[in-house]
Amino acid sequence: MRWSPSVFIGVLLATSALPPQVSATEFVISGPRAMGMGGAGVAVTTNALATYWNPAGLAMTQTVDIRAQGGGLAIDRLGMGDALHDLENFDGSNTADPNLTARARDIVGRINRSGAAVSVSGSAGLYVKGHLGEHAFGFNVSDIATGGGFVSEPLSCKPNPSCTGATPISLTGAMALRGLEARQLAFSYAYAFSDKTFAIGITAKVIQGASYNGSTNLQSGSGVSTIDHFGKPTISTTYGIDIGAIYRPSSLIRFGIVAKDINTPTFDAAGGGELKLDPQVRAGVAINPYSTLTLTADVDVTSNKTFVPGVKSQLLSLGIEQTILTEFLSFRVGTFKNMQDASTPFVPTAGLGMRWFNFRADAGGGYDFREKGALVSASISFTF
Repeated sequence: MRWSPSVFIGVLLATSALPPQVSATEFVISGPRAMGMGGAGVAVTTNALATYWNPAGLAMTQTVDIRAQGGGLAIDRLGMGDALHDLENFDGSNTADPNLTARARDIVGRINRSGAAVSVSGSAGLYVKGHLGEHAFGFNVSDIATGGGFVSEPLSCKPNPSCTGATPISLTGAMALRGLEARQLAFSYAYAFSDKTFAIGITAKVIQGASYNGSTNLQSGSGVSTIDHFGKPTISTTYGIDIGAIYRPSSLIRFGIVAKDINTPTFDAAGGGELKLDPQVRAGVAINPYSTLTLTADVDVTSNKTFVPGVKSQLLSLGIEQTILTEFLSFRVGTFKNMQDASTPFVPTAGLGMRWFNFRADAGGGYDFREKGALVSASISFTF
């Protein structure tokens, strides 16, 4: 199956029926600088994206920043995408094929494998930062979305469950699709103490949640459709609160921590019941051996649930940034790993930034060579 952008959008928006109390979601990597550095942003983000990463970062620099960004992440867990592609190309009517039974069993086993799924997340928005002395403020209009697709009705052989016999073989099953869009209007305030040795910040968010309900059939020899199966969204509105802090004991090192959605925002779930955003806590550190080099690391203190049953997210992110010619060019590399899944590898990332006077353009991305997951982000900004 070819994972086109429209398929990703379909998976991202679609959801299956949700039980009365559901908690989600994972921490979404937002912005190309953080993405290029493995998803680390809590201690290093001081531009307008600090309204998302850590509002305390707004007070660490006295700048005006206007920024638009968008990006997303798609993960093919345990080869689900390749297995679905093989399902689409499987011709069960070719009974003269001596390997027909073996190939059918192989596809069934791979698709029904525990943990096999497709997960996606993304963010986009407009972010603004300003300051008045040691007081800093910011706001953003953004959309944070997460979702996943997984087998809800195990794939099976028909008419013979063992996939044997001379009759044509048909493989059938169903795939559930879950997701949530959190459309946000966020306002942030931060204050720095003692010559920016310490800063605290808070973000208040009005959140419109869009929960979707859908599923799609799995049928050998047919395309796996998601776009037409997510249904109409269930819309509800609530509010969220984030708080953060940064401590800079010297010019060489910074420590940051953020707690997001500390009030556990709750939405109406598609199909009835409620969907909750559990609080998320992430900590970070940034080291500057010299002014143009930044070493950074983030770690999720909390284990975050996802829309894929049995799959949790707790990321460890590591990154490096080297700037040259007064930030005319910024080179970034990094890696991240889900510590809740020992089988997942460290995923490499990289990014590039270019600055021309007050204008800046950044891009970042990464690729999981084993699970074939990809992430990409880009932004443009004006900083004064």
